Amino acid sequence: MMGKREIGQLSPFDFVVAIIIAELAAIPMEATDEPLWNSILPLVILGLLEVVMSYATLFSRTLRCIVCGRPQVIIKSGQLLRNEMRKARYNLDDLLGQLRDKGIVDVGEVEFAVLETSGKLSVILKSQYRPVTPADLGISTPYEGLPTVLVMDGSVIGENLKEVNLDENWLNEQLRERGLEPKKVLLATLGTDGRLFVNEK
Repeated sequence: MMGKREIGQLSPFDFVVAIIIAELAAIPMEATDEPLWNSILPLVILGLLEVVMSYATLFSRTLRCIVCGRPQVIIKSGQLLRNEMRKARYNLDDLLGQLRDKGIVDVGEVEFAVLETSGKLSVILKSQYRPVTPADLGISTPYEGLPTVLVMDGSVIGENLKEVNLDENWLNEQLRERGLEPKKVLLATLGTDGRLFVNEK
């Protein structure tokens, strides 16, 4: 109901609702003399309130800022913004710890650091400290894309086979060449370059 969000990305409102729902769900277990309906009705109301609020924040930036807060720039152009850190009650130990977590030990390498509404720190390094990419060297690279999962836990995924214009006969033939059958395969994927990866159970 809350959508595909990790617990670390929940807004304070979502987090509080989740805790209240857990408390309400425990009431009928603790007070067996209370009718179950007395707990179900508040759970349904809270669930609906959560869904309505999450939809409302999708379309209203003002409401989203009130409920979820705003990202705060903690480091700008390589300089610590102490006032922003005070507003967020974010101390230097927190900052250095999150930088180390990203493999950064020198604050001087950071161009921008943004404290997201989830509490995570997004970091953009100065250009001279970023890893070199093929684009920097003027090297063209082939298209990679995502591999298509054909077999998972011994089950053939028919819709994925259709997407790549193949059928089960082709798959069975490829697996027979490896001395396997679908039910003995843990994972089989087809890369965009046409290579079939097979991992048996």
